[in-house]
Amino acid sequence: MASAEDSYIDPSALRALYLADPRSLAMTRWRTRSGGAMPITRFGHAELINAIALGQFRGDYGETECSGAMDDVRNDLEEGRLRLVDLPWRAALDGAVSLSRTYAPKLGTRALDVLHVASALELQARQFITYDDRQARLAAACGLKVVRP
Repeated sequence: MASAEDSYIDPSALRALYLADPRSLAMTRWRTRSGGAMPITRFGHAELINAIALGQFRGDYGETECSGAMDDVRNDLEEGRLRLVDLPWRAALDGAVSLSRTYAPKLGTRALDVLHVASALELQARQFITYDDRQARLAAACGLKVVRP
């Protein structure tokens, strides 16, 4: 099994480590098995924080839970469990255009799904962690090992 360092983790899957949901136990088990720091782009970090805040807006979680989750994300960054990685955005966006031309007509992928997979490819990830069906189909078509904890 590849380590977390060799993975691209969709922020919506990553959220299950910070806020309790039906996937949290499986995601926690995956994290326990996969050592190393989890890479996250600044875009992924922004999406993760937004997903936590959106959970509060929707009433799925209280302010205290969401504040604690954001503190946990910050602590994981500070302590090296999460690692911000630099992404060459021009290359990733050019890759996303290419993936869109090739796969969107066949798979119905959305722009953000394509951007996540293009980011994973640009970062040379070996596996793609997601619960999103469109992302999973695209990642698999691009040769990434898809893991759905």
